[in-house]
Amino acid sequence: MKEQKAWALNGFIGSLLTAALIGGGVALLIQESFIPGIILLAAAAVLVSGVTVVQPNQAAVVTFFGRYVGTIREGGFWLTVPLSVRTNVSLRVRNFNSVKLKVNDVEGNPIEIAAVVVFRVVDSAKATFDVDKYEQFVEIQSETALRHVATKYPYDVYTEAGYSLRGNSEEIALELSRELQERLSVAGVEVLEARLTHLAYSTEIASAMLQRQQATAIISARSKIVEGAVGMVQLAIAQLEQDGVIQLDEERKAAMINNLLVAIVSDRSANPIINTGSLY
Repeated sequence: MKEQKAWALNGFIGSLLTAALIGGGVALLIQESFIPGIILLAAAAVLVSGVTVVQPNQAAVVTFFGRYVGTIREGGFWLTVPLSVRTNVSLRVRNFNSVKLKVNDVEGNPIEIAAVVVFRVVDSAKATFDVDKYEQFVEIQSETALRHVATKYPYDVYTEAGYSLRGNSEEIALELSRELQERLSVAGVEVLEARLTHLAYSTEIASAMLQRQQATAIISARSKIVEGAVGMVQLAIAQLEQDGVIQLDEERKAAMINNLLVAIVSDRSANPIINTGSLY
């Protein structure tokens, strides 16, 4: 199915035509011309059946004895195909908030995830005839797409390579929007935006994963500290040797490196011991 424009005449002009037919029929009946009068009144009754009102941002899908004849998108008072059935379809932008879904990420960790989908109908014929209750179709397909995207990525990554659900929310939202659009195009629905509204580990593993995150953060911080400390020690020794302040053999250089690293890397403040020489 593909949406097409239905025949529609301004409703006020249609009302004038109907009034003219009714007036002519009544006049003929008064003149005892019964058959022509009855025909005009019947035509007026048939014409009245085509009068419809379309609200703003709504579409009227017109079917004539089971055949789709078109859609009226313009709001207002219209006269369309007589004896037809009009089904109203909303064209407004709407939100769908999914429930919290419990799924496993790519690493098998159970997580809770939810999303909001902003959509609107762009093809009223597909929304009416190609799917059964397109609102429910949007809900089910949105949850299915969300599950599929969630199972493709880990909740979090502990290296700089790769995407994660928590660390790449923009990229995940774009992929979710693309997949939803592929799924919902059959229903004549355009996806305007899709974003995650809830993301967390499931309660049964939340505490364990929190400890893992804390340990990972500590290890990462320690690695940065050690990297910086090594650089500082190298610069200090190179500067001392360059300025000729002191000449160090390998043993003394190793001892100085050890002392500097301990002082820089240690969690506690350094307590230096000053060698003042012998008292005697």
